[in-house]
Amino acid sequence: MASYKDAGVDIDAGNESVERIKNVVKETHNAQVLTGLGSFGGAFSLAKVAKMKNPILVSTIDGVGTKLKVASKMENWKTIGHDIVNHCSNDILALGAKPLFFLDYLASDKILPKNVQNIVTGMAKACKEIDCALIGGETAEMPGVYEKKEHDVVGCMVGVVEKANLVDGSKIKSGDAMIGLAADGLHTNGYSLARHVLFEQSHLSPKDYFKEFNGTLGDELLKVHRSYSKVIISLMGKIKVKGISHITGGGLVENVPRILPKGLKAEYNYPSIKVPYIFKLIQSSGNIDEKEMYRAFNMGVGLVIVVSKKDAEKTIEFLNKNNEKAWLLGDISENGKESLDLPEIA
Repeated sequence: MASYKDAGVDIDAGNESVERIKNVVKETHNAQVLTGLGSFGGAFSLAKVAKMKNPILVSTIDGVGTKLKVASKMENWKTIGHDIVNHCSNDILALGAKPLFFLDYLASDKILPKNVQNIVTGMAKACKEIDCALIGGETAEMPGVYEKKEHDVVGCMVGVVEKANLVDGSKIKSGDAMIGLAADGLHTNGYSLARHVLFEQSHLSPKDYFKEFNGTLGDELLKVHRSYSKVIISLMGKIKVKGISHITGGGLVENVPRILPKGLKAEYNYPSIKVPYIFKLIQSSGNIDEKEMYRAFNMGVGLVIVVSKKDAEKTIEFLNKNNEKAWLLGDISENGKESLDLPEIA
């Protein structure tokens, strides 16, 4: 007699996963969360939001991408949950929104409760750090769709911002300053190219030790995607932030122009960027030119904010005092195309 388990779907493993994560998920809940784990939907009260003058909900959805392949090779799933929450928090931050709640989607060939526990525990910890409630999720077991012992990880986040404080780039003008905030490694972008040149072309192993990292290549590649949410929300209470660009796929070259009004361009002081060794290793391993590097990777810049020139110095001072590495990355100018005269990556 055939069973669901015979077909590759283990309901008991799914139930065990829920038992393993229910307490850490509950720790993210606040008075606005009206449902518990296991509900068909996640209910979140907007009573506090309704007290705002003109609240705007901001939502995003994203995945971790092929960074998951590195996690699989390293058999380390403890950082991936942090990655997706922090990525989503930065995306809604680009409009000035602070997080309200998060939902996740995990899929695999076979549910491995310990892996699910590690991933969701990371999500819960990251949610707590940014005052975000983890109100629901889906764990899907799909034999034949995914490779063995691998996972897909997707997250959806909803946040809120007062309409008057919405950051959409429309107030950016020529002469404004761009402030760069340092990234922690690759974050969650460029891994397909990185894996191709490091593992396939150069035949390196994730477990190879590098003195430049003081650790393994795999550990460097699994560095957690940094969240800038709390520090930038705090900054916005002190200084007018005109634009925020989360440097993800497309790098500086494609992400900063997304927030600029027509007729304006970004002028970068490229030598000001302290390019981490991991990017130099990737470039040399694949003989990749500078333009491709700056399109595929963040190159050490995780977030760019635009402020008035008069506010640049105090913005940098505030960020550096709050454990961010921030510097004057360049400025905004009129007309012409964005300069791609990139220096060699030394």
